[in-house]
This record gives sequence, C-alpha cells and structure tokens, in this order.
Amino acid sequence: MPAPTKTPATRPLGHHEHRYWPADRAAPPGGQRGGAYEVFVPDPIATREFALDGEAVGAVAEATKALGHLNHARPQLASLAALARNLLRAESAASSRIEGVEISHKRLARAAYARDGQRRGDNRAAEVLGNVEAMERAIDLGTNAEPFTIAGVQDIHRKLLRFTDDRELAGALRTKQSWIGGNDYHPIGAPYVGPPPEHVPALVEDLCRFVTRTDLAAVAQAAIAHAQFENIHPFVDGNGRTGRALIYTILRRRGEIGSYIPPVSLVLGSQPKNYIGGLGAYSQGHVSGWCERFAHATARAAREAERLAQSIEDLQASWLRRLGEPRRDAATREIVAALPGQPVLDVPAAQQLTGKSHVAVGNAIAQLEGAGILTKLNERKWGRVWECSELLALVDQFEKSVSTA
Repeated sequence: MPAPTKTPATRPLGHHEHRYWPADRAAPPGGQRGGAYEVFVPDPIATREFALDGEAVGAVAEATKALGHLNHARPQLASLAALARNLLRAESAASSRIEGVEISHKRLARAAYARDGQRRGDNRAAEVLGNVEAMERAIDLGTNAEPFTIAGVQDIHRKLLRFTDDRELAGALRTKQSWIGGNDYHPIGAPYVGPPPEHVPALVEDLCRFVTRTDLAAVAQAAIAHAQFENIHPFVDGNGRTGRALIYTILRRRGEIGSYIPPVSLVLGSQPKNYIGGLGAYSQGHVSGWCERFAHATARAAREAERLAQSIEDLQASWLRRLGEPRRDAATREIVAALPGQPVLDVPAAQQLTGKSHVAVGNAIAQLEGAGILTKLNERKWGRVWECSELLALVDQFEKSVSTA
C-alpha cells in the first residue's frame, strides 16, 4: 500500500459537482420539475492520513479500554453465546429503529422462532431478522484476515434485504442517482445528494482497502469507514444499516470485540441530531469531532452491554432461586442458561440446546412454567411453544433506558 497522504483536519473530504435534473412531465405533481443540483463526491481515503486532535485521541483511548473490558467479561450463569445473541439482537433492532423500523423484542423473538419459510407473515420482524443476519455476516467477515472486498459489502447487504420486498436489489450497487431527504422524484433541494453512480464502484473499492489498514486506532477506523460509507451511499436502500454493520467488521478484524457486541447503534440512535450532525461534520473535514462523538458512543455502548449482561444474570439468579437451586447438570438449569439466547422455544429446541432427553426437557419446561418463568403460547397437544416474557421485557426496558438517558 502506498504511504498515507496527510490532509488538514478541516479540509472537506470531497468536492461538489453541478448537475442538472431534466423535467419529467409524466411524474406525479410535485415531482415534475427540472433544475440544477449539486452532488457530493467523497475523496478516496485508502491511503489518507488522519491526524486526530487531543480530545479525539483521548475519547478513542477511552472507547478502546471499554471494549477491552467488555471483551474479557465472562458470564456466571448464562452461556456466552446466549448473552452475545441478546446483544446482537439489541444492536440490530436499534440499527433498524434508526431507519424507522420499530419492533418489540417479544415480536422479534417470536419471528426468530419461526422457520424461514414462515417469516413472511411478519414483514417488519423479518426485516429486523435480516439485519441480525447482516450483522452476523459482517462479524464473520471480520474474523477473516484476508483483504476485505466489495463482495463482502455486497454480501452484508444481501443478508440485510433477504426477507424484504426489495430483495431483488440485494447486493447490487446502485446505477442511479441517490439523495437523502427532499422530493421522492428528484434531488433538487435535497439536503444531501451522493456521488453519481459512475463513481460508486471505485469509491467502494477504495473504502474496502481502507478497512484492511492497521495503522489507525480501530475505533477511529470504524468511525471513518462508517461515515465514508454513508457519504458514498452505494445502495438504493439499506445504506444506514449496512454501514453500521461495517463498524463490527472492523472492530472484529482489529481484535477489539469478541463474543459480546456493544450496541453502538442504540447509543447513536439515542441522539439522532448529534449522530447525523457528526456524519455531516465528517464530510466537511471535521474528522476529529466525528471520531470523538463516535468514540464516546462506543465507550458508552460497551458499558451498557455489561449492564445488560449483569441484569440478565441477576434475572437468571432469581429464576434459579424460584426453582429451588437445581443441580448443575439439571435440564432446568441448562435451559435457564440458554433462555437469553432463545427466549421462545419448544421441546425439540430445548433438547438441542441442552442435549437432554425428551422426557427430561418436558419435565424441566413444566417446572419453568410452574415457576412463572415460561408462558405457554398455544394450547396444542403437539407442537407447544413457550416464551420467557420477563427476559423480553427486560431487554425492551434496557433499550428504553439507553434511548432516554
């Protein structure tokens, strides 16, 4: 890779170009006009040097320390995978919420229980589950030491839109002009108009090269990559969620996250004006300011992730007391450990989670139901399903507390 080129911190990270949108008399009223508009074409960043100011450096160091503490946390009662799954769902739901897709964890858990072929019955839940899969793919790509490529970005996007009505657009870089806000039919007067489509492939390729760098602090690298992705806006839809998933590709590649996922989107979404303002400041060259905001959000997300993990473990401890402290190898204890990861389950699912017999699991579920830990969702003799309402309510309350703090 060529040596990084140094750039003043306040120099805009791109340039504007004047374009003209032709009038379209066939468009609906309000969308027929033509006129001049400006597009923003981001500069390449693969070899650019980013010199952060002292406040940003301090914030990045704080975030890195918080991520390290989270990375080494170990649950006492829950399985590592169960707590990790909860944090992953919380992050995915928050990322979707930023885009206006609101859903409770109860509804999401019920949809996750259903098989893929049944998910189409709840389109909104299926959309968030697609976000979960996109996050999983982004993290998986981060475990690979090979160079990150456009194919990886497209794969994340493909997972994201898998269950939506826009799945025919999944993984396809846009071939038309994009813009944010303003009129649905033309970009005239829109607050932000991204680069023309002919610039997109080269800009995404450049971003992928930036992702493979190791000479920047990982938190700053994730902040810059996310902002650059949003400026490129390479897809017709799903850019925000794909760009936030990319954060975790970088943090995993650089070894800053392990099993636990700090819900950065949950914190960013709690202050939307600050978040959007930070992205805009980045494009104007205020990289330090954006990295500082992002680092503070990341540090808080890591601390909140530990708080959620502790709250779940406290809840599980209360369950075990209600169950009379079952022995360590009891099916009831093993289901209690697994419930945070799968709060809606049936007997076969519980067998798979615990490795216990059908009879042992059936008896354990009966005990959990008797203690009020599980609630039956149906009264069928065969194919009964239970859910853990206390756990789902706890996660919903956790998200509300972060969003309103």
